[in-house]
Amino acid sequence: MESGKRKREKQTKKKKMNNNKRRRKHDQSQQTLPLKPSSFLDKMKARLSSGHFRMINEKLYTCTGDQALHYFNQDPYLFNLYHSGYQQQMSHWPVQPLDTIIQWIKSRGPSLVVADFGCGDARLAKSVKNKVFSFDLVSNDPSVIACDMSNTPLESFSVDVAVFCLSLMGTNFPSYLQEAHRILRLGGWLLIAEVKSRFDPNNGGADPNNFLKATCDLGFASVSKDFSNKMFLLFFFQKKKKQSSVKKEIEWPQLKPCVYKRR
Repeated sequence: MESGKRKREKQTKKKKMNNNKRRRKHDQSQQTLPLKPSSFLDKMKARLSSGHFRMINEKLYTCTGDQALHYFNQDPYLFNLYHSGYQQQMSHWPVQPLDTIIQWIKSRGPSLVVADFGCGDARLAKSVKNKVFSFDLVSNDPSVIACDMSNTPLESFSVDVAVFCLSLMGTNFPSYLQEAHRILRLGGWLLIAEVKSRFDPNNGGADPNNFLKATCDLGFASVSKDFSNKMFLLFFFQKKKKQSSVKKEIEWPQLKPCVYKRR
């Protein structure tokens, strides 16, 4: 009788153990199942975001600054979408051009007044002790001044450094540089970082020497340039202390826009 009882107890215990195993597997499957559709949605959102970024980016390269300002004023959400995609793109760059510019400004001391043209999230202003005027097409931050970069509210001869970090995007980019020339003090610095492919004459880009000549004709002296990075170029100019009173016609090269292949 006892052996039969022990046998039934073992069977009952084994049955409970099997039931517990099945419950654990079921619970685990319930926990992991939602991750699959979530992962799929995340991928789809990333793809859509990337597509929207490319569309807006191409728009900014192929219109004037005034048109871009009107474009974002109609729907400010597009500006946020663009900068989200921009930050995603920049996260893949091994070196950030803005970091190089920030280090350059820090090495010159906090007394220099800076104008950041196309500031984005105003990271430059947040990274240095200098007085920084941050300009962009839309302002989501009280420190950012929304404007067309060819027409800022600053006085002439009021800043020491003008920065364009990947922001010479409009078809009327020479007017941005003219505005930088207006607000810079004599001897002031003009720092430009741009995508390298825009200055590749063998692939439809501008000749860097033609860009240097045009900028010098505007009233700057070329101090140095850095073409060592595979992603971007750096130009350092200084506003000439003796400005010519004769205004001559400047032949600006066309900077290659970032236009994407249609899929």
